[in-house]
Amino acid sequence: MAVAMISVQVGASLAKGLFPAVGAMGATTLRVVIAALILVALLRPWRRRVARADWPVLLAYGASLGLMNLCFYSALRTIPLGVAVAIEFAGPLTVAVVFSRRLSHFLWIGLAAAALLALAPIWRERHPLNPAGVALALAAGACWGAYIVFGEKSGRAAGSSATAIGMVVAALVVLAPGVIQAGPALLAAPILLTASGVALLSSVLPYSFEMFALTRIPVRVFGTLMSVEPAVAALIGWLLLHEALSPRQALAIAAIMAASLGATLTMGAGKADPPPLLD
Repeated sequence: MAVAMISVQVGASLAKGLFPAVGAMGATTLRVVIAALILVALLRPWRRRVARADWPVLLAYGASLGLMNLCFYSALRTIPLGVAVAIEFAGPLTVAVVFSRRLSHFLWIGLAAAALLALAPIWRERHPLNPAGVALALAAGACWGAYIVFGEKSGRAAGSSATAIGMVVAALVVLAPGVIQAGPALLAAPILLTASGVALLSSVLPYSFEMFALTRIPVRVFGTLMSVEPAVAALIGWLLLHEALSPRQALAIAAIMAASLGATLTMGAGKADPPPLLD
């Protein structure tokens, strides 16, 4: 989980450099399509038979994956990386609420929710957040929540092949918007080289590791652990993109990290419980 979070944020910072050439949608298309090709070659999903009854959840998993990437990269055009990931956490936050059973979990989740409110574009600041960027990050969060839920079921249905199948579906979802926005620029050699690095860092490595985790821990634990990602994203954004945060934004991200750590420490024996809504 830790390697996946660091890898995906380094990849996102690299992808942001592609925006001037191919736009956010073009960068998304390159990332997802190249990742799909790599995963299909490595995992060879055709070797495992998938039951017809399992295809709806695999398609939902892939669609949520593609839309999550499309909305998230579009949000990055106007808001910092760390803030975008923090707002996107609304999805995993919802998953954590649904699957929580202890009062202490709701207290930690409440702290994270207050932090998200502090990031809303309703405060007077020197550099307020772009409302469209915030809305796109929230949409990415909704897709992220669906990705967690459908990813767990997809892993049970197809094992490691679910990652490759889901990425192929995601590639089909994002292909048209990227081609319409960027056109022939998508095939330029320097762009393809950078995009290949983005695909490896942001899709192939993290999604493979996350699928491994999703099949071994309950959905609510996965969603809670992922809440550390805003802090990781803020650090990567500061180091690689020189994105400074306001005191309010930095405090909100720190609160999300505290909520994540607190919820993780109070999971206790519940870690082994099956995810109830998926049975």
